[in-house]
Amino acid sequence: MKIYDHQLIVITGGVGFIGSALTRYLNDLGIRNIVLVDELGTTEKWKNLLGKNIIDIIDKSKLFTWLEGKESLIEAIIHLGACSSTTETNASYLLENNYRYSIRLAEYALKADIRFIYASSAATYGDGSQGFTDDIERIEKLRPLNMYGMSKQLFDLWAKNEGVLNRVSGLKFFNVFGPNEFHKGRMASAVFHMYRSILNENVIRLFKSNDPKNYGDGEQKRDFIYVKDVAAIIHAFLTSDAMGIYNVGSGKANTWNSLALATFNALQLSPNIEYIPMPQDLNDKYQNYTCADMRKTLHAIKKLPLSLSLDEAVADYVINYLVPGQIW
Repeated sequence: MKIYDHQLIVITGGVGFIGSALTRYLNDLGIRNIVLVDELGTTEKWKNLLGKNIIDIIDKSKLFTWLEGKESLIEAIIHLGACSSTTETNASYLLENNYRYSIRLAEYALKADIRFIYASSAATYGDGSQGFTDDIERIEKLRPLNMYGMSKQLFDLWAKNEGVLNRVSGLKFFNVFGPNEFHKGRMASAVFHMYRSILNENVIRLFKSNDPKNYGDGEQKRDFIYVKDVAAIIHAFLTSDAMGIYNVGSGKANTWNSLALATFNALQLSPNIEYIPMPQDLNDKYQNYTCADMRKTLHAIKKLPLSLSLDEAVADYVINYLVPGQIW
């Protein structure tokens, strides 16, 4: 699939974490025919626009008006915009923002035969008892642990039930970390919060295990993936004809302890880790283990562009972005 010189690539959530990283990645490839969609409000998320070369920014509330009559001008829509808070309790808001908005955008793209790539989530896998395999025949068996995961699950189910998974690409992002996430508050990655904790108190606090029979304190495992690698994988799908639902992770499970050590090592400091009780609102919604099965993704895009080890990626993030306060 050719990325045309003049047709537009529309990225929703384009000033956010993954969206702005993808924009930077595309810019570095010489691609500038980009329109970003977002809701900036009074936050400092606008800083993620620094150094980016784009055509326009559209407010999320005005997107569908802007889209009218532009069907022939748009080559692809990459739908990353969503409320990503795993602790959001307003189910009505999540249904409207993450589910119905996505359906409306997908229907527009499908009707106009525009390439549609959307963000699903590893949160759809719930406690992992059904595994982490992106097999569309197993979607109905998944049991998300929070409403955010459910909102993503509902859209995956809609795409399957409508019979359009052969015309769209859904990407299940695992634990993404890296530059351009400073605006995310509590939902920023663990590395971001670990760095701040070291800076302010010279300590990293990790949750005590809520399942001590299977996991020691800090030994819970997650599939952490660097946002630069995520951007490269999204681009690989953009330039391929791979349709369906795919995992986007490193394919490796690392402990929180190892992530904390990598952060201390990046700063050349001796580790100082404390273990604290898990917040009550997370206790029964916590994934103690995630690990992306990347076989299907590897088959689709031929090569996983994972250029750095976890330690190297953490060091790059900490040294080149967090310490100097830079965006990518």
